[in-house]
Amino acid sequence: MNRLFVTLAAITLSACAAGPGGPPGFQPRIATPSAIIAAEIAFNRLAQEKGQWTAFRETAAKDATMFVPQPVLAQEWLKGRANPVQSVKWQPHKAFMSCDGKTGVTTGAAQWPDGRHGYFTTVWQLDQRTSDDLGEWRWVLDHGDFIDSPREAPEFVETGVASCKGRAPAALTAPTEGARMKTGFSRDQTLSYTWVVQPDGTRTFEVKLWNGETADTVILDRVTAAR
Repeated sequence: MNRLFVTLAAITLSACAAGPGGPPGFQPRIATPSAIIAAEIAFNRLAQEKGQWTAFRETAAKDATMFVPQPVLAQEWLKGRANPVQSVKWQPHKAFMSCDGKTGVTTGAAQWPDGRHGYFTTVWQLDQRTSDDLGEWRWVLDHGDFIDSPREAPEFVETGVASCKGRAPAALTAPTEGARMKTGFSRDQTLSYTWVVQPDGTRTFEVKLWNGETADTVILDRVTAAR
């Protein structure tokens, strides 16, 4: 595994002091993508040490979703599932975070024990209902697929933080006939993610980040057919 050097790309911490319009009780938090990078690295380490599905169970939120390849409630699907002899390995290449610092997304490369290559995208949310005053990061969505050629490891993990300017809307779109679809938002609405699964198994997963005026697509995963 290539060693990844984590850096925080120009993050203006004071930007979150004003914060975008949000629900009552909205409290800005300093957004630090390094937190979800660390959570992803720890997630992978746990899988190598305690087993793949054990790691998924222990780090998933109660209502987390994963694709196997159809979307399922993770905790139900994982319940009682035996770990494979060897776990898949993965490394984050990019990390994006909402302005309020409570929702983030990581994406990167994955390697299976049988030699196949793939990628992953994980949505993380900060659970502040734990005994830890700082809260605990839990994944709420896990997506990925196999690819023919491995993703090249970057020298630095790319990071991005949503703008705290303006008011990010919670825009929703209707799925095409017969498709399954779900959109999720950070609490301040500056980060959103949408998955769509067509009847034939084709699916897309898109992550958008608010730039102060509109939402930019920062991750777009496309799976042409279920494998």
